[in-house]
Amino acid sequence: MEHTVATMPTARRPGCPFDPPGELIQAREHGPISRYTFPGGRPGWLITGYDLVRSVLADARFSSRKELMLHPSIDVSGMEIPPAPPGEFLLMDEPQHGRYRKPLVGKFTVRRMRQLTERVEQITADHLDAMEKAGPPVNLVTAFAKPIPTIVICELLGVPYEDRGSFQEQVDSFLSGETSDEDMLAAYTATQRYLGELVAAKRANPTDDVLSDLTDGDLTDEELRGIALILLAAGLDTTANMLALGTFALLRNPAQLAALRADPALTDRAVEELLRYLSVAKTFMRTALEDVELGGRTIEAGTTVILSYNTANRDPERFADPHVLDLGREAPGHLAFGHGIHQCLGQQLARVEMRVAFPALVTRFPTLRLAVPPEEVGLRPETADIYGLKSLPVAWDV
Repeated sequence: MEHTVATMPTARRPGCPFDPPGELIQAREHGPISRYTFPGGRPGWLITGYDLVRSVLADARFSSRKELMLHPSIDVSGMEIPPAPPGEFLLMDEPQHGRYRKPLVGKFTVRRMRQLTERVEQITADHLDAMEKAGPPVNLVTAFAKPIPTIVICELLGVPYEDRGSFQEQVDSFLSGETSDEDMLAAYTATQRYLGELVAAKRANPTDDVLSDLTDGDLTDEELRGIALILLAAGLDTTANMLALGTFALLRNPAQLAALRADPALTDRAVEELLRYLSVAKTFMRTALEDVELGGRTIEAGTTVILSYNTANRDPERFADPHVLDLGREAPGHLAFGHGIHQCLGQQLARVEMRVAFPALVTRFPTLRLAVPPEEVGLRPETADIYGLKSLPVAWDV
């Protein structure tokens, strides 16, 4: 009998904050693809297997266009969904997607991101110094995990130093999933307005940053604002939550933490394994543009499929002992950054930040530990687009 999932599971199992929701794991155990019923009764598919998720991401017959998507938890039947705003290329197909992405590719190469390593090291050291001066306990989210990627992305975009505090508050309000719809909309609108002003300032007086570089091309101010918003959301929220949730996972796996502290050469593998194990960007969607045969099923044209990254990255057919955090694992190819033409543009930047931050933190504070019982760590709402933490109280010996 074909497995069916009636609603999108979001609840994590008690005591298992790092594992995908139990119902998603069960769905994967029934096979890599399940029927799914969207709110309003429209049929769709939930894809939980690694090979099928990767296949869809590489298949141009599946669209990323916002206006073609159903929503996994909101009834949008009968609604006219607008296309993505100019510049927001994650929700577009070719050729529009390429028009916005191609000017950015050269600015996020492995070489250019590695050149940022020294600056990331300095930012990290500054925050570790501040933590040491303040003394324990501290909330690692606000003291370490959020500020590092915030400063880096603000410098890349050219956000003036004096604006960064208020800018981060606005961004937090619409990305955290913890505010009311009204407050979230107000924060989103304020951020859009600020980015529009920033684009105009860069066009008038270019400085040494990515946004200024982009003003040399044929992109409009509205398009540049949309691109800036994508870079901001992708470059800040995901990395901040990886740093926080990754530290929590290490503290709950002391043997793995000790291995990382003892062997800095393990860092690259550790980062890839934490990306696989945590998969903070949990799900994405695509809509079939034509009938597609997939996993022995026919995905009819116009049907939306949900791609479960966190179960794909825990697929036992791809990863041995997938629910075990093993920093020495030699299993590249996780889907934490996606795959295909929409694979995360800023993945090398995220890697640089994590490769610097994790070993620096655990080396500076060799007795780092949770300051509260694990069940009291502040998890983000399970409905948030990016999974992570709102608080991580930690302490150490002084």
